[in-house]
Amino acid sequence: MSAPRNGPLIVGLTGGIGSGKSAAADCFELLGVPVIDADTAAREVVAPGSDALRRIADHFGAQCLLPSGELDRAALRQRVFAEPQEREWLEALLHPLIRQHIVAALAQAAARPGVPYIILSSPLLLETGQDALVDRVLLVDVDTALQRERVLRRDGSAATTVDAMIATQWRREQRRAGADDVILNDGSLQDLQTAVHRLDAAYRQLPPTTRDEHP
Repeated sequence: MSAPRNGPLIVGLTGGIGSGKSAAADCFELLGVPVIDADTAAREVVAPGSDALRRIADHFGAQCLLPSGELDRAALRQRVFAEPQEREWLEALLHPLIRQHIVAALAQAAARPGVPYIILSSPLLLETGQDALVDRVLLVDVDTALQRERVLRRDGSAATTVDAMIATQWRREQRRAGADDVILNDGSLQDLQTAVHRLDAAYRQLPPTTRDEHP
């Protein structure tokens, strides 16, 4: 472990699929807060030509690729959530690469002048130990039934796939236990925006941090 460093506060923003985490991240970004998105990192590490994409194609076959050469996320998602051992293989490959990408992006954002604080938006922040990279954890929480309804309406995925995706994520109680701040997102978008504005004002009052670098 290297010596501690000074830097802006880092807030880990998380929530289960369909919770509204991405909408909350958009609100923070509109307020001028840098947002590092783990989903963006996940897409970039499997970009065409990447070693990770080659290994995925070797393992799952060419049917996991689109005609453009990009990863067919929908097909791969159905495969890995139907076969837990395949999901474990994929996570073992991708999670370390995603973490490396996030660490680099956080350092780049922290080096920008005038940064009030940084948001790390990650659906698996707690499950993968990415919370070790942040100073506070903000959970966007939602009732499981509403979560399921939103995902079915948004993605058009099969109900069995949605249920499997929800089942692999931490339960609400687990997430709440790991959170410093919670937004209950069971209302309107305006309600969510109001909650984000309130937290933004609070985070801007918190001092910069001194933390150990994490690998």
